[in-house]
Amino acid sequence: MSNYIIPSLIMLLIFYSLIKKNNTYNSFVVGAKSSFDIVLTSFPYIVAIFIAVEVFNVSGLAVLFSDFVAPFFEFFGIPKELSQLVILKNFTGCGSLALLEDIFATYGVDSYLARAGCCIAGCSEAIFYITAVYFSKTKVDKFRYAIPVGILANFIGAIFSCFICRIV
Repeated sequence: MSNYIIPSLIMLLIFYSLIKKNNTYNSFVVGAKSSFDIVLTSFPYIVAIFIAVEVFNVSGLAVLFSDFVAPFFEFFGIPKELSQLVILKNFTGCGSLALLEDIFATYGVDSYLARAGCCIAGCSEAIFYITAVYFSKTKVDKFRYAIPVGILANFIGAIFSCFICRIV
């Protein structure tokens, strides 16, 4: 069924556009053209985030920082093995998925750590990446509370993920 959903939605949009007597092709071209502007304005911010994340990982700071905050995380019920995932998820989604794959290989996919790691990866977002992309397009200069609130929300999500996976 999933093979038919997207083509069906596209056909419904084209049909709706014809009923409304819109120029469907022209609307598509205008939308595609505006997407290039989005890419061009947000590209420098995205590159800066990717470089910062890579430096953070390759330099070993990610491991050192996760070892440093692991006792604090354990106080809130987040296992030490997942502390690096909780930190890395704030920066990059792909990097955290690679770390989650390592957790699967080390502890097994049905383990508590794998289930909690999946919940953490699913309930959190790459705050710095999203901030770079969205705020670069909206030209917002003062996002004073956005990053701290996003990190706090990710942390609370990690706490509840571990708690619920422990119960289930």
